[in-house]
Amino acid sequence: MSGIFGVVSRSDCMDDLFYGTDYHSHLGTEFGGLVIQENRLHRAIHRMANGQFKNLFDSFYRAYSGSMGLGVVSDSDPQPIVMETRFGTCAVVTAGLVANRRALARELIEEGITLSEIEEGQVNQTELVAKIIARGADVVEGIQTAFRRIEGSISLMAMTRDGIFAGSDGHARLPLVVGERDGATAIASETCAFPNLGYQVRKYMQPGEIVFITPEGTRQAAAPAGGRKVCSFLWIYTGYPASSYEGVSVETVRERCGRALARKDDVQADLTSGVPDSGTGHAVGYAMESRLPLRRALVKYSPGYGRSYTPPSQEVRDQIARMKLIAIEDIVRNNRIVLCEDSVVRGTQLRNLTLGKLWDAGAAEIHVRVACPPLMFPCLYNLSTRTHDELAARRAIRALEGSDPQDVAPYLDESTEQYRQMVQWICRDVKATSLVYLTLEEMIEAIGLPACDLCTHCWNGRPD
Repeated sequence: MSGIFGVVSRSDCMDDLFYGTDYHSHLGTEFGGLVIQENRLHRAIHRMANGQFKNLFDSFYRAYSGSMGLGVVSDSDPQPIVMETRFGTCAVVTAGLVANRRALARELIEEGITLSEIEEGQVNQTELVAKIIARGADVVEGIQTAFRRIEGSISLMAMTRDGIFAGSDGHARLPLVVGERDGATAIASETCAFPNLGYQVRKYMQPGEIVFITPEGTRQAAAPAGGRKVCSFLWIYTGYPASSYEGVSVETVRERCGRALARKDDVQADLTSGVPDSGTGHAVGYAMESRLPLRRALVKYSPGYGRSYTPPSQEVRDQIARMKLIAIEDIVRNNRIVLCEDSVVRGTQLRNLTLGKLWDAGAAEIHVRVACPPLMFPCLYNLSTRTHDELAARRAIRALEGSDPQDVAPYLDESTEQYRQMVQWICRDVKATSLVYLTLEEMIEAIGLPACDLCTHCWNGRPD
């Protein structure tokens, strides 16, 4: 994941830009970037692997001021990209995945376009998007061309001397939201960036829609064009608890998931707990419904330890997971624990670095309850899971079948023997006492939006 933030103000906006971007730090681990418009553009980009956003950008925050700026916390590429174009100096930030970046890069290079931002042999997808935008007759046409040509999913902002253009592609899998306060307008990936800065949500942007924000306010630069398919995982895991998408609260959805898990459960246990941070809301809901005590068997040491799902390498993911979670032995010892987790992606961290700590602390039983179905398909629209081989459910199927079957439909249906055997295999693999998942229907009901408005590809393989 990545998170983007933009602000235009009638006065200095550096406070809003700095803190608004920092409120997206849970969405990326690789790079952070800021660009602000004073008399000219000032930009800073830092690697975030060994530092927090506020510390890395403190000197930039103190050095510059301006009335308009963009910020990004990125899971892959250094950004913002700044370039001179036919419509003046332009800065661009993106969130999402350009799945066909190599093919698009090859086309541009063959046409004589230079791509200079190469990171570890990879074309920078934000530069690629920026170069496509720059070829348009104007910014809006350039953005629409980028949306049409990109395979995957992208949300972006482009800042010129006059204001900020922002939009999501025709499915808005990674939505943007507009916030306003007196004298200023902001656009963000996460609504949690707004309350402490005094902004009120004014508009959840529609698929394919492009807005233009200036000191005078917001206007629509291009009408919606497409059908909404918001990433369901935003509510289950990646979104911040204080955020909302399409008006639906992340924390409320997680509580509803936990309640749904408790309603289908008859396990005898002494307490319920969540894998922090994202499993905590699910555990709250489970405790509310089951009346089991909610206790913190595991705690996260500090916000300085990022998410173990988003880094690109397994080694880094494992290191973060190993260091960030600490079991509280006095709470764990001799107790039967219902442990609520947002998802089981690869399963390796759950087995070795989460349940392992609870067993070592003396847990009597650990009953894992998962707030979404088994993940079956790698994400096509974001930089998260990239191959079938990574997924715990696929490993289970290969172990049961001896190979990868072309048709996994029986394993998607909770009522089948194949599904039961798959879950039992994962349960043994992660060394849990028992394991229960929500079904896709139960998860969608907890989110509360029509199924047709949600992207559920990770679970059912349906791209649109």
